[in-house]
Amino acid sequence: MESIAKKEKEQRVRWKRFLNYQSIVKQMPFFLFLAGLAVVYIYNGHQADKLNRGIARTTKELKELQYEYKTIKGDVLFRSKQSELVKAVAPLNLKELTAPPIILTDSSQIND
Repeated sequence: MESIAKKEKEQRVRWKRFLNYQSIVKQMPFFLFLAGLAVVYIYNGHQADKLNRGIARTTKELKELQYEYKTIKGDVLFRSKQSELVKAVAPLNLKELTAPPIILTDSSQIND
């Protein structure tokens, strides 16, 4: 029974040795190192989240621009059809050519 009490007392003394002021001061650089690692870990997590949000925002903007491009391209193709061009220039009193265009040549160059 005395040996059990003696072992328990030794255990308490051993813990007290680890928790005294001198041992805590001795371990302070390691604790500071761990605190620094924790700060770097938290900072890295925040930066990763910020980067992911930026990528998501850019992807969304890119999709919107692609939709806008396709819409405008379709509108341009529709408006460039001959029937649509005739409708667009009708208020300007412009009409479609029925005769082929006349080619003008410089008569001074023909005689040379």
